[in-house]
Amino acid sequence: MAIFRQDKPKFIRTEPLKVTIMKLWNIINNRRSLLRNYFDIKREFEQIEESCIPSYVHTNLAAAGISWWRLACAAKAYQRHSPRGPVLDFGAASGELFHVFQTVEIYHFIELSDKLAKALIHFNPKAVRQTLNSLPLNNYGAVFALDSLEHNNNIPELLKQIHRTLKEDGLLFLSGPTENWIYRLGRRLAGFSGHYHTTNISDIEKMSEAFFSKVEQNFIPSAFAPLFNITVWKRKEL
Repeated sequence: MAIFRQDKPKFIRTEPLKVTIMKLWNIINNRRSLLRNYFDIKREFEQIEESCIPSYVHTNLAAAGISWWRLACAAKAYQRHSPRGPVLDFGAASGELFHVFQTVEIYHFIELSDKLAKALIHFNPKAVRQTLNSLPLNNYGAVFALDSLEHNNNIPELLKQIHRTLKEDGLLFLSGPTENWIYRLGRRLAGFSGHYHTTNISDIEKMSEAFFSKVEQNFIPSAFAPLFNITVWKRKEL
């Protein structure tokens, strides 16, 4: 099976793990400690398994490191493109993205779980919770949908909503699992079932092409053995 196709964009990047972890080491260690103290991971595991929280605090540092790596990769992409305007974290869980990139822009989030939304606001009192029905038109400079869309069955409708709420020059930062055999094996070894995933990131990226144009591609850990794809998209005029 070919690793690269001719239509792959020229802006493919691979983020080096050691640089990302070293830069964010203190933040990650602090957040892991705070999350362990806030959640009873074993007792609440079934309630929060769909979030990345059990991965963030996992005792297997490789499993935990991959989870934090994708946040660091998305944050670095955000810094490279520097979109202006409020930020929307779509499927935010406990809002770890905010603590990694620490944006000065207004931070809004969507999270269906009241338990997780309460935790997010506990750690970030200035965060503003939104719903799909409350999203303003043409408002956000950046929307992050990191490992969230694959939990849904109505992905095209969600992408349409994201398109509507982005500013004309706004960017979508998208991440998700490849669901290849390496990823599935690693997930099983880490103790997760993955039954809540309805699709994979490749299919989501194909759906995204109806609303957005890809401007950057990243692979974690590499293009030769990708566990996660992280991409940046600009809004199309429809």
